[in-house]
Amino acid sequence: MTSVNVNGIRAAAKKGFVEWLDGTFADVLCLQEVRAEPGQIPEGVRAPDGWHVVHAPAAAKGRAGVALYTRREPDRVRIGFGSAEFDGGGRYVEADLPGVTVASLYLPSGEVGTERQDEKVRFMTEFLGHLKELRERSAAEGREVVVCGDWNIAHREADLKNWRGNRKNSGFLPEEREWLGRVFASEDGGYVDVVRALHPDSEGPYTWWSYRGRAFDNDTGWRIDYQVATPGLAAKAVKAYVERAATHTARWSDHAPVTVVYDL
Repeated sequence: MTSVNVNGIRAAAKKGFVEWLDGTFADVLCLQEVRAEPGQIPEGVRAPDGWHVVHAPAAAKGRAGVALYTRREPDRVRIGFGSAEFDGGGRYVEADLPGVTVASLYLPSGEVGTERQDEKVRFMTEFLGHLKELRERSAAEGREVVVCGDWNIAHREADLKNWRGNRKNSGFLPEEREWLGRVFASEDGGYVDVVRALHPDSEGPYTWWSYRGRAFDNDTGWRIDYQVATPGLAAKAVKAYVERAATHTARWSDHAPVTVVYDL
């Protein structure tokens, strides 16, 4: 299973995403920041052979947008999570596959001191309620859950290179980190950060690097893209890695794919 913020699927398709897609062994692919209506996406990317695809574009043109690519046809698909404010924002789509519900999430990025940060906080508040309800409902149905995506929060100091310089910036604010801690608390959200569980003592592995300066070359990155799973599914994860491009010029997004192998 792989998750990646493509930073505009039409641009990514011209830079190497198509070749990457042709070569991936993933059974499920979660995309964020698609930034296009389905009709604007080249056919070979919009509905490639061998995949069932669900697109959830944003009502605002050229913004956000998430998608799910699955090798088998989902039993059920849901766009949004029941939010009057956010369901038209192209930020969440989920699908039921045998024994597991898979979701693609693009959490707002925020900016301190602006309405964007207020929006992020509102989203977080609503979304934690959904995560709990989803976990409980799925457990009652005998299903596991995994929410993949760009969560736009680095949880720990090990999750970004320059953590000292970002303590007052959106993405590493104490209240954001505390919220993500609630998602991962067994007595609250009840989910597991799968990559961190498999790499408990590692710096990173980072998933996003700014295009500015030499952030990628110096590996001055952030780990903000996660696979967040219920404990039963997380326990079946045997391998997790970030598909970091070999060079700066080989990148087709400012994010890298996050892949987890589950032994189901």
